Amino acid sequence: MVARFNKKICLLGDEGVGKTSLIKRFVFDQFDDSYARTLGTKISKKELLVQGREGKPVQLFMMIWDVMGHKSPKKVPATYYAGVEGIMVVFDVTRPETCADLDYWVSSIMAEKNYSPVVTMLGNKSDLEDQHRIPNEQIMATANKLNAKYYLTSAKTGQNVEEAFTYVGQELVLRHSGPGWSWI
Repeated sequence: MVARFNKKICLLGDEGVGKTSLIKRFVFDQFDDSYARTLGTKISKKELLVQGREGKPVQLFMMIWDVMGHKSPKKVPATYYAGVEGIMVVFDVTRPETCADLDYWVSSIMAEKNYSPVVTMLGNKSDLEDQHRIPNEQIMATANKLNAKYYLTSAKTGQNVEEAFTYVGQELVLRHSGPGWSWI
């Protein structure tokens, strides 16, 4: 028998950091460098096989919510955050202000939660090595403050995208083994 989980995660971050591109890379293994602003939210699904407790296989169905990047609480309805167990906050390594805003994004969702969701930071656009403008010390300090694992990613090349999403899925399975289980 294989355990089955259904889990919801949200990708949060400022506009233009690559949230939609990261999801497209993970779900469809595609990249499109044209920019289209996310209005409201877009939902994607991906199935993963991860290890549960005691090394048992778990079939994980991830509901991935791509939330618009406006920083006004009035523009991101609290209902988007209902049932979220994983948060992936995304910043653009070429734009320091997007890293500084991560605390805002995590705080906006934590105000709606009664528990501690899995938080992961993604420093996207790592393929633009010559344009990195955020000191590693600042990134690590932010990750420590948010109690988040950090990945340097590139939706364009696929660098660390699969690893980051798989990490979140694995942590969700290991941390939240209560409601959500069914045996298939």
